[in-house]
Amino acid sequence: MAPSLAATPEAERHPALAFLATAWSWLFLVLLAVFFETWARLAYGVSFLLNPFNVQSIALFAALPLLLGLGQTFVIIAGGIDLSVGFVMGLAAVVMARVMQVLTPEAPALALPAGILAAFLVSLLPGLINGTLISRLRVPPFIGTLGMYGVARGVGFLAANGTTVPVNNPWLFAMGTGKWLGVPIPIWITLALVLVMHWVLSQTRFGQYTYALGGNRIAAVRSGINVKRHTLLLYTISAGCAGVAGMVYTARFSAGAAQAGEPLLLDSIAAVVIGGASLFGGSGTIIGTVIGALIIAVIQYGLVFINVEPFWQFVAVGVVIIVSVLIDQSRTRLTGEAKDE
Repeated sequence: MAPSLAATPEAERHPALAFLATAWSWLFLVLLAVFFETWARLAYGVSFLLNPFNVQSIALFAALPLLLGLGQTFVIIAGGIDLSVGFVMGLAAVVMARVMQVLTPEAPALALPAGILAAFLVSLLPGLINGTLISRLRVPPFIGTLGMYGVARGVGFLAANGTTVPVNNPWLFAMGTGKWLGVPIPIWITLALVLVMHWVLSQTRFGQYTYALGGNRIAAVRSGINVKRHTLLLYTISAGCAGVAGMVYTARFSAGAAQAGEPLLLDSIAAVVIGGASLFGGSGTIIGTVIGALIIAVIQYGLVFINVEPFWQFVAVGVVIIVSVLIDQSRTRLTGEAKDE
């Protein structure tokens, strides 16, 4: 059940503002692209957008936070938050690297699928624990996932012995740096998961239940939704997406690192919020999260491209997050988007 929409007097009086409030992320992405394209042509005499290297670099910049953001989208729509995904990603990356280190000398072709399977399975465990704490023991999502943040962080560093775990495997190298139809394989992996998650959220009963849970938990219970089981599945999905991000990281850099996802946690949440999801639950889309991740990637890569100090990236992304929250509040008033009480 998607959030209910009802026209309000404010929306009727200000239709243009209502449109901007709902489509601002798309418009902002276009404005960013135009800005950097204009700067590139005036300052360097080259194209920013029509350069295949730039486009691929931006897509690769966006891939890892987007993979984390896909599962985070489900959790946030349901009214929760998952702070553990960064170090779940790092744990999966380390486990994959460790397994491949052991198997590569004897069976290099078998090492890759074994490493992927091990990383995926180990990533599900924190999600199951998070979901159990939140759904069965009624631990607040912020506290439960913050605790798992610390646990996954510690276990990841223990598994890595406090260092980066290198892997010298030609199959892993091909997965991380190879291309298909001229597009890097990590981008194809990300695109495939985006399509699957978009279909699940927009076309299945599971997606409808997720919106219902975030829109009004009491109504969801009364309508017969198994809220505890659904919550458990949501956090397991979030952890699984973090596991996929860990696999992609290990493939791209031929190494596993426990801290791999630490700087990406806030970017994943930012992508969801910038893409139009409400932190109060009940609204959001996978496509919106993709747009949010692209906005962050364009800002990060674009500022480097025009030789701005990299620390300004944090300032710029932080400002965009604040603006997106303010716009979300305005959208609620202008469009009448509201959760049934």
